[in-house]
Amino acid sequence: MSHFDVPLDELRTRTSAKWRQYPDDVLPLWVAEMDVEVCEPVVRAVAEAVRRGDTGYPYGPRYQEAFAAFAERRWGWAADPAGMRLVPDIMQGVVEAVALLTDPGDVVVVSPPVYPPFWAYVTHAARRVLEAPLDEAGRLDPAALDDAFARARAGGGRAVYLLCHPHNPTGTLHTPDELRALRDVADRHGVRVVSDEVHAPLTLDGTFVSATTVIPDAIALHSASKAFHLAGLKAAVAVPGPAAVGDLERLPALVASEVGHVPVLAHAAALREGDAWLDELLEDLRANRALLGELLREWVPAARWVPGAATYFAWLDLRGAFPSDDDPARALLRTGRVAVNPGPTFGAPGRGHVRLNLAASQEVLADAVDRIAASVPAS
Repeated sequence: MSHFDVPLDELRTRTSAKWRQYPDDVLPLWVAEMDVEVCEPVVRAVAEAVRRGDTGYPYGPRYQEAFAAFAERRWGWAADPAGMRLVPDIMQGVVEAVALLTDPGDVVVVSPPVYPPFWAYVTHAARRVLEAPLDEAGRLDPAALDDAFARARAGGGRAVYLLCHPHNPTGTLHTPDELRALRDVADRHGVRVVSDEVHAPLTLDGTFVSATTVIPDAIALHSASKAFHLAGLKAAVAVPGPAAVGDLERLPALVASEVGHVPVLAHAAALREGDAWLDELLEDLRANRALLGELLREWVPAARWVPGAATYFAWLDLRGAFPSDDDPARALLRTGRVAVNPGPTFGAPGRGHVRLNLAASQEVLADAVDRIAASVPAS
């Protein structure tokens, strides 16, 4: 039985954004929520905390130790929990790391197409955004990075490169060689690396390698939120590379005070006891990835998709199916009544693309492809 075998009528009783943003006739395959039930260790941990009234403030290194053990088991990464710091969530952690490494008005470089909040949070933090787009194959482009880093440092200020690893929306898993190339360019220009690694547990092919193991002064952000369907229970950890421990020691103590105790208990339970559940989820995602490819080839042959090695997103190139529309998500919603993320919100390279969340039942995926096919204009 698949983790995604949750009846659609039951899913529609949920009150989160995925199920309330659109009317009931719309099939929602947009925001990063999975159509799963939460793993039992998390359910027990949260229920027991509420039953005992253990709903106060977080204390101790519970999350850090749980993550360190998880990273060692899953990836052979010996991360020291003593150097880690609690942060309220991934993007707040990014903002705090950027604040440690730059000053207001300094530059943060991003590589579109990439997670839209990168622009919003960086701008809100009073930093400027420069872009170093991925190459045509959807991989890090050392030449583009070199140019952007030079421009970022031209005024004499400090600069950060905000890496998305694995990459959202493409699902690209950056290789150790690519991370080494990034390190070399960053070192040459004196640019620091902050790595959003929230999708790391959702690596489907190969082995995840944290940027901090290749780039010693990098800071990574990790959370159980995406892999264990815990976005509504916000908590995360900032993990320094060996040369960035001193940077995180400067993180204000009040940052950790914004983290909830019950979310910490939930995430720690997932990381300590959720391996079997996660392994089954990854198998289900591989099956869904294969099915989506088959369905698209049969019913939407003009679509182009390079299946990613990680995440539960499909970054679909629909320029061949919608040649005159830079934002086909509008037509899919209007005509097919299927909600996906508009490609242009991920930056200029996203024109003609959509991001589809494949963490759903195979019946829902089949219905979605039917709706997409019905929305394609007649040639």
